[in-house]
Amino acid sequence: MTDRKPRFIWYELMTSDPDAAEAFYRAVVGWKTADAGQPGMRYTILSAGDRGMGGLTALPAEAARAGARPGWLGYIGVPDTDAAAKRIAEAGGAIHRGPEDIPNVGRFAVVADPGGAIFMLLTPLPREGGPPPVEPTTPGLVSWHELYSGIGQEAAFAFYAGHFGWETAELMDMGPMGKYRIFGADGVPLGGMMDRPADLPASAWGFYVNVDGLDAAVARIEANRGQVSMGPHEVPGGSWIVQAVDPQGAAFALVSTTR
Repeated sequence: MTDRKPRFIWYELMTSDPDAAEAFYRAVVGWKTADAGQPGMRYTILSAGDRGMGGLTALPAEAARAGARPGWLGYIGVPDTDAAAKRIAEAGGAIHRGPEDIPNVGRFAVVADPGGAIFMLLTPLPREGGPPPVEPTTPGLVSWHELYSGIGQEAAFAFYAGHFGWETAELMDMGPMGKYRIFGADGVPLGGMMDRPADLPASAWGFYVNVDGLDAAVARIEANRGQVSMGPHEVPGGSWIVQAVDPQGAAFALVSTTR
């Protein structure tokens, strides 16, 4: 791990139909896919070009019986998963699984913030070198992370800032929807936090994947049996976004610098 502040380093889709989900995202986003070779389970690596950005796996049956639904989760890279999970639990969050090892990958835990938004912790195994830097808007990579918090963005930010050192870059007034807090790490904007909208059933993180041209991407969503839930619309800075749901019911979002 470097000395930079923790941030999201991996994304994972747990889905009820891995074959269908793989075909959908290959068509819509353009990700390449490959089996990870994990013993005893099917885990598909999703890559933007030659750069792995996340994975896709089946939603465990026991999780589905407990009420879990298909969805995306993000991993925050930390120097010590065990210590980070312990601090999160002590601060009013929760540990849902682990900490435990992923063979040849690192040590992880499934946790939640005090508002119930679930995310992962990951301490990767040391590796030689590492992927070269890329432009934040590279197609297929996640460039924006958005938290819809049931405890409110102010309390949520205090939690994440305390654990990961994240900073406020800007606080925007959205009128009746409250404040939208743009946060970052080491001077790099990472995403936004807002109060959970009334129509969202639970606190959650949302992830915006870069695409080259939003209208064409929307057409691909609809042609492959996905559903647009919001947008397209322009956001400050000139980018265009859309929020959508894949055929298995997992929410996702796309962003593009061009319409």
